[in-house]
Amino acid sequence: MSTTMEGYEVRRFTAALRGGERVTHDVYARGEGPPVVIMQELPGIGPQTLRLADRLVEAGHRVVIPHIFGPLGRVSMVGNMVRVVCMRRYFKLFARNESSPAVDWFRALCRDVRDRAGVAGVGVIGMCLTGNFAITLIGDESVLAAVASQPAMPIVLGEELHMSAAEVEAARDHLDACGPMLAFRFAGDPGCTAGRFAAIDAALNDPEHARIRLTVLPGRGHSVLTLDFVDEAGHPTHEALESVLGYFRDKLSAP
Repeated sequence: MSTTMEGYEVRRFTAALRGGERVTHDVYARGEGPPVVIMQELPGIGPQTLRLADRLVEAGHRVVIPHIFGPLGRVSMVGNMVRVVCMRRYFKLFARNESSPAVDWFRALCRDVRDRAGVAGVGVIGMCLTGNFAITLIGDESVLAAVASQPAMPIVLGEELHMSAAEVEAARDHLDACGPMLAFRFAGDPGCTAGRFAAIDAALNDPEHARIRLTVLPGRGHSVLTLDFVDEAGHPTHEALESVLGYFRDKLSAP
């Protein structure tokens, strides 16, 4: 195990994709309390993601981080983009009105984490490449709370959804039962556009009922909770993280 992940437990987890292919990844975990699964963004599991994990552990959560691609402990934007393109059967970067097969693996992991912890459900955070996955996963009964930060798929097609009609309906139904989820983007983010948020809003929200709370931060950043996070009281990203921590505390705490 990399010294970067010192203090983390590691195990192998295998699950089937929708086509029947079985996929195995390492899963790292640390901390005690209600579990939160952090799905890595395109730059990888770098210091900024581990800092986010630290904040969740400090807040009383068990953090679960699947390692899907790229070097641990550092970001590798170009290298990881090449890796993800090579994983095109796993990540359908341009798919409209359907999710990536990778969602099937994450869904199985969320169920496994829930069962191992003996809790009603888990929290998930999806960012960038995996931001849309959080919206799909909230449709599963194993997920009680979800955060979609700068959801960026499908790439280029800013006003399309990376979800099937059935997945949208499942998300709406489960959000009606468990309460709204959170989503974040920067106002000037070309990767997660205003059109993307408009499409999500139209699919999930009704005028009288917000199932997903869409928050737009000022500026031209991209990674709200990691690379562009500023740990200063009053900064918009700091306020976003505080709202995430409060949201998980409210949704995942035992009654």
